[in-house]
Amino acid sequence: MINLAIDNATKVEGGLFDFNATLPLIILQFLILMILLNQLFYKPVAKILDDRDEYIRNSLTTASAALNKADQLTLQYEQELTNARKGAQELIRASQKEAQEIVLLKIKDTQKEAELLIFEASKQLITQKEQAIKTLEDQVQTLSDQIKIKLLSN
Repeated sequence: MINLAIDNATKVEGGLFDFNATLPLIILQFLILMILLNQLFYKPVAKILDDRDEYIRNSLTTASAALNKADQLTLQYEQELTNARKGAQELIRASQKEAQEIVLLKIKDTQKEAELLIFEASKQLITQKEQAIKTLEDQVQTLSDQIKIKLLSN
């Protein structure tokens, strides 16, 4: 029995690192598995990831270009809006000035017409006054003649 135990101690197989024909077979299986995984899994996944990265890069480039264009259009539209506001303000000022000039002309014309009416009315009043004075003088003359005649006849 002791002999058997010593014999077993010298013939220990299946330890942690057993270098027999199974090691090259395991290495071969591992390499075949790596090649198959590379061909069937890693390359298609890597291609999909590369395509996705390229798509994202293209999308970012396109979005950046669109954003720049939008910024330029915004600036252009803001400038056009500013110019339009300035033009509208100038048009309003010109219209107000023109309206004031028209009002002033109408006021001057109305004042001239009023002065003309006042002048004509004054002329008519003077004429009527002169006629009234003449009529009164005639009446005074007639009355004074009648008074004279009455006084002389008495």
